[in-house]
Amino acid sequence: LLIAGAMGKLQSKISFHTTKYRADGSVGQTGPAGASQQHSPAHTDAVTSVAALKPDLCVSGGRDKSVAVCSWRSGAALRRFIGHEREVTKVTSALDSNRVFSASRDKTVMMWELHGALGPSQHFPGHDLVVTGLAVSPDASQLCTGSRDNTVCKWDTETGECLGRAAISRNLVTHLCWVPGEPYVIQTSEDKTTRVWDSRELQVAHTFPAKQHIQTCCDVSPDGRYCLSSSSGSAGHGAEATLWDLRQTRGRVCEYKGHFQTTTSCVFLPRGPALAPSIATSSSDSTVKVWDQDTAGKG
Repeated sequence: LLIAGAMGKLQSKISFHTTKYRADGSVGQTGPAGASQQHSPAHTDAVTSVAALKPDLCVSGGRDKSVAVCSWRSGAALRRFIGHEREVTKVTSALDSNRVFSASRDKTVMMWELHGALGPSQHFPGHDLVVTGLAVSPDASQLCTGSRDNTVCKWDTETGECLGRAAISRNLVTHLCWVPGEPYVIQTSEDKTTRVWDSRELQVAHTFPAKQHIQTCCDVSPDGRYCLSSSSGSAGHGAEATLWDLRQTRGRVCEYKGHFQTTTSCVFLPRGPALAPSIATSSSDSTVKVWDQDTAGKG
């Protein structure tokens, strides 16, 4: 597992001591020399997706068609799942669950058991093109998938049955995420919109105003009040992240502007007792930026 990239570049520019929070909850100090640890690669080719599995475990998918479960602490690859015929595009899991889900360019989604057999425990075929969106319900009983075939599907994770399929013209799905504690799923698209799906009937409950660029990724705050979407862009045009209100006005709250190329991902950061709500964005301009959620100021 390689923990480097843009964050490594960011650390190299920091000339003061920072606080390091360990996995066991203790706090230590690290300085300029305290660079991120590097471990043996979990994949033999590009890593395409990573997600938290448990407090000390992460799951990743790669161009090498494999899914790996690694320890944050030791860097060891604890499990490696092989079964997809093409590149893995997305991985996800319900937090603290033993089930891992992976989507692929082979048009399928697979479910893997952390302590089960190495082969998939469930298989979800049905899309006509690459699967680009993947979200699992908090209890891991249902799965929503999205594809470049303009469809969103809902599945029963126990039986593998497709419980619903909805198609919207030009809705090339880029990402999906489930709203905590709610039956709603957020979806971004190449048609420049962010949609809220009601998973019960698999119908669009709300569509936010279209942006000027492709929406590349989305995330939902832990309290379910807000969602983020990120935009493609170039030469300083577009490339922002947008904060949307999910509860009341369902409108745009603010934008986070500062990247010069496509903002590839956006995420709400865990909030400590004395920390203001923050978000992080990554970009094709080789930077990672941390923002104050309320003021849109860079941290």
